[in-house]
Parts: sequence; C-alpha cells; structure tokens
Amino acid sequence: MFVPVWPPTPTAALMAGLLDAGYQPIPIESLDDLAGRTPEAGWAATAVEVVEDLGRCLSIAAKLKNEFSLPVLLIIDRTMTSSILDDDSYTDFILSPIDRTELRVRLARIALIDAAITDDDVLRFRDLELNTATYQTTVGGDPRDLTFMEYELLRFFVEHQGRVWSRDQILERVWGYDYFGGARTVDVHVRRLRAKLGEERSSWITTVRSVGYRFG
Repeated sequence: MFVPVWPPTPTAALMAGLLDAGYQPIPIESLDDLAGRTPEAGWAATAVEVVEDLGRCLSIAAKLKNEFSLPVLLIIDRTMTSSILDDDSYTDFILSPIDRTELRVRLARIALIDAAITDDDVLRFRDLELNTATYQTTVGGDPRDLTFMEYELLRFFVEHQGRVWSRDQILERVWGYDYFGGARTVDVHVRRLRAKLGEERSSWITTVRSVGYRFG
C-alpha cells in the first residue's frame, strides 16, 4: 500500500511509522510528481506533515483532497490545532510526535471511509455535488460550508427538481411533522442557500409567487 508524503523531506519518525504500519511512503516533490507516479493499485491515502508554513501545507492538502480525490492525513503539532478547526482541507489529523499505533489506526480509518463512499452517495446538479455520506457540498469543485438544515433543504431540492413546492410542503418534508416554525423559516434558508451558491447559481432556486419554490 503506497502513501505519497509531502513535503519531500519528511521526518524520520513519519517514515518509520508508515513502514511499521505496513505502508510504503513515497515522498513527492510536487503534485505534478504525484500525478506521474500513481501505482497500478492506486494510493492508499496521503500524508501531509506540517513542518513549515501551515498555510502552504493546508493548500497542498486541499489540492490532494479536492483535485486528486485522495484522503489526507495531516500530521500537526498540538500548538497548531486551533488553526485548523474550521478547515476542511484534510480528512483526519494526528498529533506529533507520532504514536505509531495511532498512525496505523487513523490510516486504516480514513481508508475505510474513502472505500465506503460510492458514486451512489453523491447527488449532482450541473457543477453542484452533495456527498450524502460525508455531508460535504462542493460547487465547481469548491467546498461550501452549509448548516445541517441548509444541506437538507438543498438535498431536497436536488432530489425533487422541476416541481413547485409550497412552503408548508417544504417544512413538512425537510423539517418534519413536529416542527412548529412558520413558513418564514423556509424563506430564510432559501436566502442563505442562494448566497452560498453564489450569484451565478442563485437562480437555480426560483420563487413562484404565491406558491413557493422550484429548483432547477
């Protein structure tokens, strides 16, 4: 099982830990280097070790995860964890100095997560993708940070394209029978979704006067 490692001069502790866990680490100079060295069996995961500028490391991790569709294990010092709380460029992280047993467990875990996600778990509309296994949303390949209910509303719209739904119907289908909020709730969430989709795509959600909304 091969694991590309960045930066190209990883610590001896990471290299030894990967070998001990049964992986073959492959240090890479650049992402172009990665593309040209993909093994026949594919990559098991990727490891990004934060030994220099955090921003650059997260940028590399994001490209590995979003452009190459590879799970990313981030190796990071405890003092930096507060800086990655709201970052989605990695799949999982482990603190340094590395515990070899934890390294093995986390690599196995993200490999299982990656294997469990199939094409059936992804809903698509044009350049919008909703991953129903991880609750991640991307537009044009760029991640969108949606709340749970924003995600559920957008998912409902994508699954029921073309039909006009009243606010009450949307409340019933998305929020459930036991929800006591008014129809204004739908309007607020639609407004937020339009803003997060962006100006070019906000028209995907059409307001039908005196009725409700239509998607698509």
